[in-house]
Amino acid sequence: MTTLYIWRHPKPLASAGICLGHTDMGVDRRKLKRLAHHIERFVRVYQLPKVIWVSPLQRSFKVGQLLIQRGFICHVAPELTEINFGAWDGQSWEKISKEDIDTWCDNFADFTPDNGESLQQLFERVATWLSTHNTEKNDLLTVSKSSSILAVGHAGWITAAKMIAAGNPVPQLATEWSAPVAYNQLSIFKYARNV
Repeated sequence: MTTLYIWRHPKPLASAGICLGHTDMGVDRRKLKRLAHHIERFVRVYQLPKVIWVSPLQRSFKVGQLLIQRGFICHVAPELTEINFGAWDGQSWEKISKEDIDTWCDNFADFTPDNGESLQQLFERVATWLSTHNTEKNDLLTVSKSSSILAVGHAGWITAAKMIAAGNPVPQLATEWSAPVAYNQLSIFKYARNV
């Protein structure tokens, strides 16, 4: 069993009311530094490996860059990116039609906004990363020393990972989806991995 320690990234600038998935919004540098400091302290207190996984989106990636300066090894994994809302991404939720939202809620697992990704596809991507998150041979040596993985991720990705780790299926109804974890919040869960 592997334990995943995953922090949600800090709150992006000007993101209130925005459908935020792949849109690459910036974060106040002070907030990035606070999260990096918190992770560094947590790792020191619990004697965890100084290896962090991040998505390529700057709200996650820049925390990894700061941790590199503090002696961490940082891996960038596109699989850790938030769900892709396609044509909705970066738009105000108010500008997305009620009919589109209703269609999504009625077909929660399989609905895909134009050029986007369905919840089913997100679950498949998350499950693949959880089971085969390590593809480089030299990384296998690093990971094999510890059953702990540290990451900075996104709310939808974290919720999907928690559901997969708990053995829950992809939600068919919007009411089955959990409230998002808070910004900077640490989630810890165990899962089986195949590397």
